Amino acid sequence: MKKILAVALALALTLTAFAACAESKETLTMATNASFPPYEYVEGDQVVGIDPEIAAAVCEKMGYDLEIVDTEFDSLISGVASGKYDFVMAGMTVTEERKQMVSFSDTYATGVQVVIVPEDSAITSVDDLFAEGADNAVGVQQGTTGDICATEDIEDAGFGTVERFKTGTDAVLALTTGKLDCVIIDNEPAKNFVAANEGLTILETPWVEEDYAIGMKKGNTALQSAINEVLSTMTADDYNAMMDDAISVQPLSK
Repeated sequence: MKKILAVALALALTLTAFAACAESKETLTMATNASFPPYEYVEGDQVVGIDPEIAAAVCEKMGYDLEIVDTEFDSLISGVASGKYDFVMAGMTVTEERKQMVSFSDTYATGVQVVIVPEDSAITSVDDLFAEGADNAVGVQQGTTGDICATEDIEDAGFGTVERFKTGTDAVLALTTGKLDCVIIDNEPAKNFVAANEGLTILETPWVEEDYAIGMKKGNTALQSAINEVLSTMTADDYNAMMDDAISVQPLSK
């Protein structure tokens, strides 16, 4: 009788554990820096935007829940490479240096780095940043390709100084208060910042073009394949719809 009770108890515990596992779903963690509208930004207490929408579609396809972690941009790649996060989406540009640390999905968007200036600025084109005697204070988000390019092309070349900020919002705020001469940032966030803050404009001449992709730990081919499959089903209309859903950031003066 004792043996029968022991077996019955063990079976009951096993079934209970199985039921609990069946009711729960595994979670994929997306790391981002939610100050890059319309790709990712905070609305209320949630991170929303184009990247979270794509990430949600990927997780649904794979049968996972999605958790989004908002952290500093320059810690994203190392966090994914170490396995702390499953993947990174943050308007992340594919570079040779980053490819040494993580694997990337197929490209899902093309970004254009542009220059934001005050409307009355003496800087009227990108060429003015490299004119003889130029000495401008340039704002960038730390660790971004804007930071990399500005450092190499402006600071290292002796055409000015580069001020690095944790977010693009902080950089633009410094521009609006006269602490900077310009800000280099992706075109889509730039349009949001300019629309939300009077007195700013975007130079017509682009700085550089780049490809955005999703980063994940090297060797995670299952996740990479699933992400690429979802991206392959996205049409231009799907992407434009997500872009239309993204709201403008609030004015920085508020």
